Amino acid sequence: MSIILTERHGPIAVLKLNRPDAMNALGAPGDGEVIQAACAALNADLTVSCVILTGEGRAFSAGGDIKAMADPNGSFSGTGLKIRNHYRDNIHRAARALYSLDMPVIAAVNGAAIGLGCDVACMADIRIASDKAKFGVTFLKLGLVPGDGGSWLLPRVIGMSRAAELFFTGDVIDATMAAEWGLVSRVVPHDTLMVEAMALATKITALPAHSLRLTKTLMRQGQNTSYDTALDMAALAQVNAHATADYREGVAAMIDKRPPVFIGE
Repeated sequence: MSIILTERHGPIAVLKLNRPDAMNALGAPGDGEVIQAACAALNADLTVSCVILTGEGRAFSAGGDIKAMADPNGSFSGTGLKIRNHYRDNIHRAARALYSLDMPVIAAVNGAAIGLGCDVACMADIRIASDKAKFGVTFLKLGLVPGDGGSWLLPRVIGMSRAAELFFTGDVIDATMAAEWGLVSRVVPHDTLMVEAMALATKITALPAHSLRLTKTLMRQGQNTSYDTALDMAALAQVNAHATADYREGVAAMIDKRPPVFIGE
């Protein structure tokens, strides 16, 4: 059984974490390769304008596999270099792939998003939570540190003080508090989560595919650059946007006072 499944709904792709018996725990040998391949295929397909990331079953992802961590002969055993390579070549490979998706990504958080699972949710651009969702970065309760980039991701999403509170206490918060803290955009009834996510994705994919990808790139790069650099990058991206048929259609539609018909070219 693959750790991740891909479904297509026109320009929308749904990525589903698929280890429900283990609450979609991540980090088994080979997970990084499979997730990287799925994400690379989506990046290469310019007809994909938005991705919805969710979990199969009752969890989004409970993070790392605790049973594997307890196995004296498992992936988390051995020398320091062996464990480091397990993170770098497998877990971090998956994290980089998910974070590097070119198009807008909506995390439809259907249940527990704990540890690495919370980090994965934070890799998305937009998070919508079921009213059954909960969030936590409980690494310290296992005697670990945030090992999946969460110490970089979470402060950028909810601010340093609230991120520190979650890391240093190991507390798990419900969907309502997650919304209050800005971790998710909205909380919806559990049974309507995917309907809401699909509706938002449909609204997003009505806009030009190339400009969506370029805008995401500018937003990501803008988090770590100066304003002057951001302006230079925007000018370069705008050159590409001006060269598209969708740009010409958007301008013509605005002048004609009609809805634009974008074709992704």
